[in-house]
Amino acid sequence: MQNNFRASDSIMRIATASALTFWLITSGPAPLARADQASEPSCRDAAVTALQQRYESATDLRADIVQTTRSVALGAAASEQMTSKGTVVFAKPGKMRWSYEEPEPSLVASDGTTLWIYDPTFREAQKFPATEGYLSGAAIQFLLGEGAIERDFEISALRCEAAIAELRLQPRKPSSYEKLHIVVNPQTGDLLKTTVFFVLGNVTEVAFSNMELNTDPAESLFRFDPPADVRVIELDEPVR
Repeated sequence: MQNNFRASDSIMRIATASALTFWLITSGPAPLARADQASEPSCRDAAVTALQQRYESATDLRADIVQTTRSVALGAAASEQMTSKGTVVFAKPGKMRWSYEEPEPSLVASDGTTLWIYDPTFREAQKFPATEGYLSGAAIQFLLGEGAIERDFEISALRCEAAIAELRLQPRKPSSYEKLHIVVNPQTGDLLKTTVFFVLGNVTEVAFSNMELNTDPAESLFRFDPPADVRVIELDEPVR
């Protein structure tokens, strides 16, 4: 029971959050401006266009991350949270590697077919199929390189300044997450932060720094071979 809870929590907070983040380098070209936007784009449209143009030609992304998770499972106090630090690597199509160093080492890796969650402290690795059963809603489309922001989300600007814009993305179809906030530089299109608000009340925020595009990571980076002394738990059915 404990293993299933940890697996479900990890899939929700990490896999979905990472899949949504991956949209930033897999989404299609920016939409054409409507007639009333042709002369001077709004703050919202300028930020969306800059973001898509920045990542449209990218095949992979690497960044340092600080991830903060506020979970209803942690207790009644809304201020309780967990903070993790590490690095993330994405590559088209559907590959990702989240390497956490603090507060404890852990790994989430997917080669597009198999998703692994490795906990070295417990000497345990959980193995999942990287299917829509785990990455529900628009998330799986982003991982497969099929995402389209204007098609899949209703977008509004929460704030917009010269060097920072925060956009709210509301999924148009039912999903395991309620909404997504992204913070970008509207001039350069650089991604600064993503925040995923899940239906059950959990919130995962990922802040990015030292981001690099098109570094051509090795395929082996997205595979995981469990050590001989690690217990492997294979789950073929979606964890609810």
